[in-house]
Amino acid sequence: MGEQTDSEWLALLAARDGAAVAVLRDRLCRGLLKALAGRADPSAAEDFAQEATLRVLDRLADFRGDSRFLTWALAVATRVAFSELRKARYRDVSLDTLTAAGAAGPQPAAADDPAAALDRAAAIDTLRRLIDTALTDRQRAVIRAELDGVPQAVIADRLGTNRNALYKLGHDARMKLKAALEAAGISADDVRAMPAGASNG
Repeated sequence: MGEQTDSEWLALLAARDGAAVAVLRDRLCRGLLKALAGRADPSAAEDFAQEATLRVLDRLADFRGDSRFLTWALAVATRVAFSELRKARYRDVSLDTLTAAGAAGPQPAAADDPAAALDRAAAIDTLRRLIDTALTDRQRAVIRAELDGVPQAVIADRLGTNRNALYKLGHDARMKLKAALEAAGISADDVRAMPAGASNG
């Protein structure tokens, strides 16, 4: 199969042409081997490429032509691979371990201005206290896991819920924290001045 134009790729893949699908999977696998060099076992690239091929086939309508089709498909594949790698990182770790008191949450950042550093540390201590006292157990688990960078799919799985319910749980927790922070005299600007990830939305 020679080099295809974007429109030819789209037509062949929309028709689920077996040869085109196989070539796409091979191209994605080769691209992922380069993208994941040093980050994952090379044998994982084939599995990621298979999953990414299915994702691309399901989302052909999302291709807008802002880049070449294969560039777009490889971007999809890379997102799939890194998402799977993040999930694997937490696969054998319980949510209780991830959200144990003190194990999660923002850390004060170093600063040149000692007064600013103290202000940030005080705001972060208040945030930690409010996470412990103002939230329900499930809200606390979600916020702590989010602050630790646990993927949404993993949190939902561990809590036995779906993504929509998890979104509402997290949203409600963040709104409750925002109100509690404001009541404690910590403004939105104070929250934005915290280290990246501290407010988490």
